[in-house]
Amino acid sequence: MVPVNCSHCHRPTQVEPVQRINTALNPELKARVRDGSLFVWECPYCGTRNLLKYQTLYHDPESRLMVWLLPDGQEAPREVEEAVKELEGYTLRRVKEVGDLIEKVNIHEAGLDDVAMEMCKWVTRRELSAKNPEMADDQLRFLRMEGPDNEMVLAFPLNGQMQVVNIGFNVYEDARGILGRNPSIHPAAGFAVVDAVWPDQFFK
Repeated sequence: MVPVNCSHCHRPTQVEPVQRINTALNPELKARVRDGSLFVWECPYCGTRNLLKYQTLYHDPESRLMVWLLPDGQEAPREVEEAVKELEGYTLRRVKEVGDLIEKVNIHEAGLDDVAMEMCKWVTRRELSAKNPEMADDQLRFLRMEGPDNEMVLAFPLNGQMQVVNIGFNVYEDARGILGRNPSIHPAAGFAVVDAVWPDQFFK
């Protein structure tokens, strides 16, 4: 249990975070991660719903995905980094925000590669920011794929409203092609950070 204070009435209470999420042992947790409900607690006094930020390790053995949510940006423990070196075929990521964890899971569930997706977002963000200079650089998120042509739906906040933009699957295919021709473009070993600014080291 961890002590928390309601953002509205400020009264203290305690909640129990789920700090290890194994979707093979608890498959119902995957849906709660994807809709964000696992990270929301309701104040028992005033009913306000609050976001709970805490460290957790998301592990999907079937999909070979591990995402470590470390809200304060701390490094993954060394012993864990050493242990995962024995895992083959796993995608290992480290994120700082709940929204980043949700996005990583959604990308993986859609059968997509998050490295190629960050490249798609990098290109799309520059096109959008040319028209909307007030758009934040790191707030473009993958939501889902839809339609017969597998268009990718991305969302971003603008002027207090959530906006969506659809991009063609060909953009993703182009990104995959670039990665295939440039093997030097790859994440670091272990729990790598692959986020909005990650492509900046390769593209200008």
